[in-house]
Amino acid sequence: MSDQILKARALRALHTPGAPLVLFNCWDAGSAQAVAVAAAGARAIATASWAVAAANGYDDGEQLPLDLAIANIARIARAVTLPVTVDLERGYGATPTEVADTVAQAIRAGAVGCNLEDGIATGGLRDPGEQAVRLQAARDAADRLDVPLFINARTDGFLLAAPGDHDDALLDATLARARVYAAHGADGLFVPGLVDAALIERLVQASPLPVNLMAAAGTPSLATLRALGVARLSHGPGPYLQAMRALEDAARGGAA
Repeated sequence: MSDQILKARALRALHTPGAPLVLFNCWDAGSAQAVAVAAAGARAIATASWAVAAANGYDDGEQLPLDLAIANIARIARAVTLPVTVDLERGYGATPTEVADTVAQAIRAGAVGCNLEDGIATGGLRDPGEQAVRLQAARDAADRLDVPLFINARTDGFLLAAPGDHDDALLDATLARARVYAAHGADGLFVPGLVDAALIERLVQASPLPVNLMAAAGTPSLATLRALGVARLSHGPGPYLQAMRALEDAARGGAA
């Protein structure tokens, strides 16, 4: 059995409701190594597309060329021994076939997990049926390579909605997408922007997939997320922004 398959299985096993996999997202091989040797003991490495793009001088939203994104994945996977899951944004493809090709390239570069989001470049959300076809294409690509890739289906309804619109109706729409995505190859449900504990609890209880949230202002404590049954907590671009602030502060001090 290949090392990559073992890592893929290990990543899958880390998604346990009530014992969240905490991911302190990185952006390059150096930051991945720093996270891997952290005193807290990282169990997996994850990238954040916003941070990867910014570190290379690009805006987020698939502005970073795909060949650079894939090369970055390969460098990270070579630099660490932990499972690596990567943010592939919308899949870098207008068609399901192109999404499948992107996923295959990421797997060949060493990834054993990926995020695929249902937001679209012009704003709003992709039709859930269309997104399901794209997710299925990703799953089929992984199956052809015999790697049990963990596909984290990101849905951006809460991220795009104003906080005042975070209600039961939006949650119901998110759950409807979760059911469709689960039937078409998704392994996890990533809902950035959701911070309300009552809605989180209802989502976790009804979701057919383990739930991933993103740390943000207002996110409940890790202890609360454990009690609610969350399976994964990502830090997104936060670590990159924190590192850049530290660098700026150090530069100011050095110039004084």
